[in-house]
Amino acid sequence: MPEQRNQAPQRRQGQGGPGGGRGRAFVKAQKIDNMGEVMKRLIGLVMKDYKFHILIVAVCIVLAAVATLRGTLFMRTLIDDYITPMIETKSSDFAPLASALAKMAVIYAIGVIANYSYQRIMIVVSQGSMLKIRKQLFEHMESLPIRYFDTHAHGDIMSVYTNDVDTLRQLIAQSMPQFLNSLITVTMTFISMIILSLPLTLLSLLMIGVTIAVSAYIGSNAGKFFVKQQRDLGSLNGYIEEMITGQKVIKVFCHENTAVNGFVERNDQLFDSAFNANKFANIMMPINGNLSSISYVLCAVAGAALAIKGSGPVAGLTLGSLISFLTLNRNFSMPITQISQQINSIIMAAAGADRIFKMMDEPSESDEGYVELVNVKEEADGSLTETSERTGVWAWRHPHQAEGTVTYRKLEGRVTFNDVDFGYTEDKTVLHNIDLYAEPGQKIAFVGSTGAGKTTITNLINRFYDIQDGKIRYDDININKIKKPDLRRSLGMVLQDTHLFTGTVMENIRFGRLNATDAECIEAAKLANAHGFIIRLPEGYNTLLTGDGANLSQGQRQLLAIARAAVADPPVLILDEATSSIDTRTESLVQSGMDSLMHGRTTFVIAHRLSTVRNSDCIMVLENGRIIERGTHESLLEQKGRYYHLYTGNEISA
Repeated sequence: MPEQRNQAPQRRQGQGGPGGGRGRAFVKAQKIDNMGEVMKRLIGLVMKDYKFHILIVAVCIVLAAVATLRGTLFMRTLIDDYITPMIETKSSDFAPLASALAKMAVIYAIGVIANYSYQRIMIVVSQGSMLKIRKQLFEHMESLPIRYFDTHAHGDIMSVYTNDVDTLRQLIAQSMPQFLNSLITVTMTFISMIILSLPLTLLSLLMIGVTIAVSAYIGSNAGKFFVKQQRDLGSLNGYIEEMITGQKVIKVFCHENTAVNGFVERNDQLFDSAFNANKFANIMMPINGNLSSISYVLCAVAGAALAIKGSGPVAGLTLGSLISFLTLNRNFSMPITQISQQINSIIMAAAGADRIFKMMDEPSESDEGYVELVNVKEEADGSLTETSERTGVWAWRHPHQAEGTVTYRKLEGRVTFNDVDFGYTEDKTVLHNIDLYAEPGQKIAFVGSTGAGKTTITNLINRFYDIQDGKIRYDDININKIKKPDLRRSLGMVLQDTHLFTGTVMENIRFGRLNATDAECIEAAKLANAHGFIIRLPEGYNTLLTGDGANLSQGQRQLLAIARAAVADPPVLILDEATSSIDTRTESLVQSGMDSLMHGRTTFVIAHRLSTVRNSDCIMVLENGRIIERGTHESLLEQKGRYYHLYTGNEISA
């Protein structure tokens, strides 16, 4: 991690004070201020690739709703036109009834096929949409600056990919088609109810109004807690990820109880929000069901009275019409209840979509550079000609728009800092007036106390962060003019904290240059003195590494990181305490390989042991973000300043 960084925001989301959790009678709920915009954007994202699918789904939903409604209205026809006349005339001719039933069977079959079809299509739409969202998320994540990952818990980021994306599956596959189906059903049912009986329709509307009011109250409370539940879940995942990563540290310092207490606090926060969300959500269906039953009973009583009266401007209701209306009443209430139920899923999905879109909307790493790194070949007259072949000779391709010309400058590895000021936040400067001159092939060492700014300087060379003032030049080119991928391609970096990917040893070395041959990877491993332990592994270079190389020692992991830098063959090397995890015996073996690796390359070394920087061309001593001493090992000892005390007292920060 960069030194002197303000880490306050990191891994603190959702953290409460001591004694938090279930002891609180009520937790503050949260809401989405721009829910309409979030849902509009989500629907637009789905519609962009699946317009035709959604159109087919809409047609199928209409067919299914029409089939259901036609079956309900058929009850009136069945009773009034077939059953009642047959009872009154005591007829035994069932042919007309059988014909009508056959027609209804066809209509129901169409409804079943339409219902099945749109469910299958929505699986394609939902899974395809999630595939696209995850792809866009990951592609955008790879474009984000280092600052984003330094200020966001990794577990919380993972929660966006898992929990938040999964909430969209239920929304797209179930809630959206169910919402549309319910809306169409309600509309068609309402029209049919008016046709059958206006008085009973008004009575039904009165009860529906009560149902909507109750649903709105319950849904608004449930929605706020569903939003908080998603955020608490992300916070808990971030904490778990942090504790798993730091398990050895927890064991060493006997902080198991502290870790458990931190987990319990976050887990209780998640319990509170999930409990309140589901408390409101789970009572909605029973309450709405009871209100629907009350509406059904009231309509049955009133309808029976109208049917018995048998005459008058509001009467004339037949037995078949009453039975059909009561079925419609149930069908009218049920979609309203289903819509209110889906509102919870919609709000929960909106909370997940809000977190997804916030990550997607994080500004990508800016890059205004236009100078590119290209392969060139040297002509007899000393000029440089660009080529697509790998020649081992690199140059900066510098277009001059004003003149309409292009010039080539050979990549040499000259790095200069001119009066550079930098701070991770605008209100706190951590580097002050840094002047640095590194000629091609020189070895520059940084020493100093923890937090002095050593790692920060190397981060600025890579443009992981941009400076506030001053100039940094690479081969006399302002690095702001160089495209970041090209700049970083010319730099090799070995960090104190190594990271190995799931894959073979060979693949992890080749990560330094993906088109490197096996022979080049093996040569790089020999250069770093990693070849000896690799061939003793069960499968040699084909040994599979998992869990960040958990089956290797820390020193072996460091050697592979050095081999990875060696195969990249960059003109500039940055070694951030690259031998800090290697024992003294291994260090003596590695040092010769490191010397070969550094030969002819500009090298910046952050020293863990002062013995490793004695042969540096220039040693810079930093303190509080300033270079307070510079010179060779011998000249600094003669000054008897800070370096002298560090060297003689063996004081050097890790």
